[in-house]
Amino acid sequence: MGRQAAANPLNRVLVCRRSSDVALGRQAQLAHLLPPGMPRIKRKRDALPTLNYTTRGFRLKDGRLHIAGGIALTVVWSRELAAAPTSVRVYQDCVGHWYASFVVATEAQPLPATGAVLGVDWGVKETATTTSDAHDLPHAEHGRRAGQRLAHYQRMMARRKPARGQAASKGYREARKQTAKLHKKVARQRQDTARKWAKRVVRDHDAIAVEDFRPKFLSRTTMARKAADAAIGATKTALEMGRKHARDIRLVHPAHTTMDCASCGARTKHALPLSERTYTCTACKVLSPRDKNSARVMLLRAGLNPAGADRVRAGGPLVPSQREPGIPVP
Repeated sequence: MGRQAAANPLNRVLVCRRSSDVALGRQAQLAHLLPPGMPRIKRKRDALPTLNYTTRGFRLKDGRLHIAGGIALTVVWSRELAAAPTSVRVYQDCVGHWYASFVVATEAQPLPATGAVLGVDWGVKETATTTSDAHDLPHAEHGRRAGQRLAHYQRMMARRKPARGQAASKGYREARKQTAKLHKKVARQRQDTARKWAKRVVRDHDAIAVEDFRPKFLSRTTMARKAADAAIGATKTALEMGRKHARDIRLVHPAHTTMDCASCGARTKHALPLSERTYTCTACKVLSPRDKNSARVMLLRAGLNPAGADRVRAGGPLVPSQREPGIPVP
């Protein structure tokens, strides 16, 4: 019986698998056996360090941050704190830099009234198309411009990648550091562009109707790279921060915004393909750029007076009819 079991190739495979379990660990082996789409095991040693403290775990004295354990940190302050902080998060980014993020209570800082309103429609060709030509946000393409350098550093990493179980070489660590720095630079460029545009929009308008667009589904399409480079989610988040300046930010459901006419409220009987960039109303025969028409529809659905927007006629309906049950009627 023992010889038959040893001669059986299936048993040899099982013995090899058992030995690999001992060498690599059961959890690591299961992670490779999981089918695509299943959750992976998240190891604590692979995550970047993060420390969270409440009021009893830290204090500020003479411009230095003292945290639990008798650790004193010298902080390079980017701004003065508006009030006493209630908590702090000390974390490390992918480049290796350390940051301290404080939570403080602030009050709204109202901006002067302008009497103007704005509708915002998100897109990929242009990151944001608005009812005002002066406030359109073109695609900055920060990631595309950095793509050649990024590919260079990634090829360096591929050539110097260490074998399994071996320590990484100095060249590999340097290439990985340069790759992380370039990713960080592109992320900061996108954030800077979004914040500057959002600040200008919030300063010039009292009320803003924003498409409540969820760009996550674009990551599974052929436009994934360009959509990620547009940073629509980060730009929308920066625009929603206008509420701290007492601005009226209204999120509008994006359903059928490309099919409704902003002039008469009629809806086309078919969905427009992405290649068709001009909207033609089947009822009133009006012609307008597709994204501009969608931006005006945002104003109408939000219940804002379109007379305060550029190139929008005030004679249209304020809100759609009962075809849109999810939109509240004021």
